[in-house]
Amino acid sequence: MNGREAVELLHRMVAIASPSGEEGDLADFLAGRMSEFGMRSRIDEAGNVIGEIGSGAGPTIAMVGHLDTVDDPIATRLTDTRLYGRGAVDAKGPLAAMLASAVKAGPSFPGTLIVAGVVEEETPGSRGAMHVRRSWPRPDALIVGEPSGWDSVVLGYKGKIDIAYRVRRPATHPSNPVEKAVEAATAFWAAALEAAGPERSHAAFRLPGVTLCELVGDMVEARLELSYRTPPGYDGDALVARLRHLAGDGSVEVLNAVRAVSVGRRDPVVRSLTAGIRRVGGTPHPKLKTATSDMNTLAEVWDIPMATYGPGDSSLDHSESEHIVIDEFLRGIDVLGAAVDELRLVADDNLADAAPPVPTPKGVHP
Repeated sequence: MNGREAVELLHRMVAIASPSGEEGDLADFLAGRMSEFGMRSRIDEAGNVIGEIGSGAGPTIAMVGHLDTVDDPIATRLTDTRLYGRGAVDAKGPLAAMLASAVKAGPSFPGTLIVAGVVEEETPGSRGAMHVRRSWPRPDALIVGEPSGWDSVVLGYKGKIDIAYRVRRPATHPSNPVEKAVEAATAFWAAALEAAGPERSHAAFRLPGVTLCELVGDMVEARLELSYRTPPGYDGDALVARLRHLAGDGSVEVLNAVRAVSVGRRDPVVRSLTAGIRRVGGTPHPKLKTATSDMNTLAEVWDIPMATYGPGDSSLDHSESEHIVIDEFLRGIDVLGAAVDELRLVADDNLADAAPPVPTPKGVHP
């Protein structure tokens, strides 16, 4: 696959709308293209599209991106230097770069390269990645496809706890001094914010952050949703227990929870991606992100070398001007190709003996 063909592939992918829960058309398209490129392709029970290539006589390297986007379409437009459209950055660009690098490695690759586009990463349940971790044999190494920038590698993500609070109060006149449901909900929000801990920031990897995602209600019934982003070592169980105590006669439901994850700079996948960036002429930059990704989900059960990588500027995620720079996309393909080439030189036992990712030991109480 040459550069022009890779850009054409990504253009087609971005043009196919695939909001969470509606990824079928894109999965079908990619399964067909994978077969045309000489990969063994299939769509699994969850709707994930999976392609494999290589001789099988060596390590298994998985590259997992996601098919879905937020449900906020924008026009797809290709210029000489940029591709605009929903998913160009988050995360069809990284997925297309993974696919192109696997095709370049070809059927003679001494091992197995797996490229997977999973469903519903943008939803709380991460259904596609959950199915992968339940049903796949554990690979030897993993690259998760999210926008890091072509010359950066993501070493870790915060965890997440999504909470729903509900409360009811008897109907009464607005002038009655008794607490109304919506007042109880706003009081709970203030208490829930304090419950996260004395220091909070969405900008700092080592501090928790809290977002009020939704508040709806009236005097009789109210509901709110909170999202906590939690650093390594954060005691999520203690937080939930505290929230249930603060809720009083209201109810607290945990909608989703995943722990933070981080790997070291000497992780074999990190080192291979770093070497790939240097080989393509860049200066590598390690990153820790304050969001979450399928790296969190997979690290909870796969104690293998892993990191996240992909071309694209993550500040454009979900934005009205989402786009990827074509040159950076093509550089990302070359970086991934070089990284895969580096990883194939690492024997299976060396990968297995490498320090695993750390999905947050408990002990730091809110």
